[in-house]
Amino acid sequence: MAAGMYLEHYLDSLKAEIDKLATEYMSSARSLSSEEKLDLLKQIQEAYGKCKEFGDDKVQLAMQTYEMVDKHIRRLDTDLARFEADLKEKQIESSDYDSSSSKGKKKGRTQKEKKAARARSKGKNSDEEAPKAAQKKLKLVRTSPEYGMPSVTFGSVHPSDVLDMPVDPNEPTYCLCHQVSYGEMIGCDNPDCSIEWFHFACVGLTTKPRGKWFCPRCSQEHKKK
Repeated sequence: MAAGMYLEHYLDSLKAEIDKLATEYMSSARSLSSEEKLDLLKQIQEAYGKCKEFGDDKVQLAMQTYEMVDKHIRRLDTDLARFEADLKEKQIESSDYDSSSSKGKKKGRTQKEKKAARARSKGKNSDEEAPKAAQKKLKLVRTSPEYGMPSVTFGSVHPSDVLDMPVDPNEPTYCLCHQVSYGEMIGCDNPDCSIEWFHFACVGLTTKPRGKWFCPRCSQEHKKK
């Protein structure tokens, strides 16, 4: 942010200097000698060159800022997707536990009814002993480990599956490789260049060249002319 403000103020000062030199040249062009005119024009040209150089740096800084913000947005999307997956897993686990508990109670009641019917048919227990036996059997069913919490294993969420998210389709592409902006980039000085911005590595650069620079396509077209 501080670098962006510095570039903005410096560009404003360069523009003011260019306006001042241009006004001076226009107002005193008739009274100046050829050498003085040439010197003023040279100063104006140098100021324009600096203005373009810092303008390119400003664009580069904007691209890097966009890339950093995009990374943070994708990280937030990843965290949100992981949170939703964990929440869904807990909901499934709770639902399966409720279903298993319901089946256990139903099975317990069925066993109780069968045993009570068997006892009545054989006539081994009296009417007073039947409720006690039923209570004892019911207690055995409820405390049996068979009806404890079920052990259910769910598939885990792999971070690689979430991180492998598509790039924003609205993000512009550049360079001969038709990829998004990353790292250091350089702009072609041909105003009619259809691509305009290029990655250093794609055009064989390691540092920013001095003076004007033309991309491989524009260089070939310029040589043909």
